[in-house]
Amino acid sequence: MKKEQLQKLREDYSKHSLDESDVAKDPVKQFEKWMEEAINSEVPEPNAMTLASVDHKKKPHARVVLLKGIEDGNFIFYTNYDSAKGEELRQNPNVALCFLWLELERQVRIEGRVEKISDEESEAYFKKRPYKSQLGALASNQSAEVPNRAFLEDAFSELEQKYAEGEVPKPVNWGGYKVIPEGFEFWQGRRSRLHDRIKYVFENGNWIIKRLSP
Repeated sequence: MKKEQLQKLREDYSKHSLDESDVAKDPVKQFEKWMEEAINSEVPEPNAMTLASVDHKKKPHARVVLLKGIEDGNFIFYTNYDSAKGEELRQNPNVALCFLWLELERQVRIEGRVEKISDEESEAYFKKRPYKSQLGALASNQSAEVPNRAFLEDAFSELEQKYAEGEVPKPVNWGGYKVIPEGFEFWQGRRSRLHDRIKYVFENGNWIIKRLSP
């Protein structure tokens, strides 16, 4: 692909606007409002979020995970604790999240730190997962190198036979994290690249709302 093809890509956003006087005082409430609008607009996978973390060499890594709950203002997702991201989160709990809803010309950035949720909460969620998703979590040693696809499918088939009847046990190294927010930014696309950017900063026990230049 020639760089000229990318340089010619343009989109003039015009669907919505965002003003300091219109947003909720609590950024979590504002996020829930936008999430609800994304769901009602049938945005595909509206709970998909980019999770960025940093390893022990201060090298950043990013991947998409799924938001599975908002509890007490914290953002919940689940993964394998022994995965690459799990190791990075052990070493450095500071993370960033990014939601992109192109259909609504919106983006939300969240910065904060992670903590594991309780084993009881993780167990309760695991039991609600589809049967094959449970088997997949058990079959996969996430981020570990495997010889081929067949290796994974064979492991899955063995577990499928083993737990054809009865409850699938939650892997001991699988569970949830909560992201405790320390800052938010809501971005709304506008015409002529004069986008709306509203930032929430937590200061002295209160959320302070600021407008940023695009």
